[in-house]
Amino acid sequence: MIRTVAVTRSGELVLDLPLQELGGDSIDWYWVDFNNPTHEEAMLLDTHFHFHPLAVEDCFHLLQRPKMDHYEDVHFFVLHAIHPQTLEADEVDLFVGPRFLVSFHFTELKEVDDAWQKLQAEPDNWKRGSSFGAYLVMDMLVDEYFPCIHMLEDEMNDFDSDQTGTSIHALMRGVFDIRSKLAHLRRTIIPMRDLLYRVVNSDKLPNEREQKIYYADIYDHLLKLAEMIDSIRDTTADMRENFISLNSYRMNTIMKTLTVITTIFMPLTFLAGIYGMNFDNMPELHWHYGYFIVLLIMFGIGFAMYVWFKRKGWFD
Repeated sequence: MIRTVAVTRSGELVLDLPLQELGGDSIDWYWVDFNNPTHEEAMLLDTHFHFHPLAVEDCFHLLQRPKMDHYEDVHFFVLHAIHPQTLEADEVDLFVGPRFLVSFHFTELKEVDDAWQKLQAEPDNWKRGSSFGAYLVMDMLVDEYFPCIHMLEDEMNDFDSDQTGTSIHALMRGVFDIRSKLAHLRRTIIPMRDLLYRVVNSDKLPNEREQKIYYADIYDHLLKLAEMIDSIRDTTADMRENFISLNSYRMNTIMKTLTVITTIFMPLTFLAGIYGMNFDNMPELHWHYGYFIVLLIMFGIGFAMYVWFKRKGWFD
């Protein structure tokens, strides 16, 4: 689907103009949105707009890293939207010229729709040109990153304050799941941050000097997101180390208990081994009360060793 919005030189907003009428002298600037286009519609990037072949190729080869390329008076952006449930990235491509903005994406995106509606709802935005329209798209994309980060923070806090007796293995799986999701977000947010740094420090974009403060605001948001990602990574790393340490402590406690039990039974096994040899010349075998005496001696040895280990703190 292709939709258009155009701003006339008289300051009026016109929707759904045919592509052939967008280049007229009465049009100040326009925005064409390719929303999940068909193959024939997508080919208009080449046949109608005549964009650079490398930029058109990048639109069809998903998923490109967020970047910015300059082709004479056309500036090409590759941006990423994040799906709120799966945290997978969806590509959004922007072509920005002095009098036009062309957005291209194969997935219907709420962020682009919000930018589309915001442009139409505020007449002051009409006069700011195509570069401001690109800003609106970028701003909406970045704003939707925050709920994803907050979702991971909530999951992490739930694990950190878990009071339900969840097993260590389940907690470890949860922490590694959070880190996996965090890696998906990091692969989008860090390149987007680098891209906005280039935008803020570029003098090639149309009207960029007047609108640098808007792009700088997006860059500040991405810096905050990057800091939140680093904070969550550090926290999950600490949680992982704590779980590993706790698991090692429990294992050491179990091994210590088993060692104490084994040590107590060593002299008892020694006595049982001696009187189990059945030699004829063993006078103790013929004692009337020998069996009970040996049992009493074995019990006394075991109890004495238990008291000794208890005093040394081996059961603490």
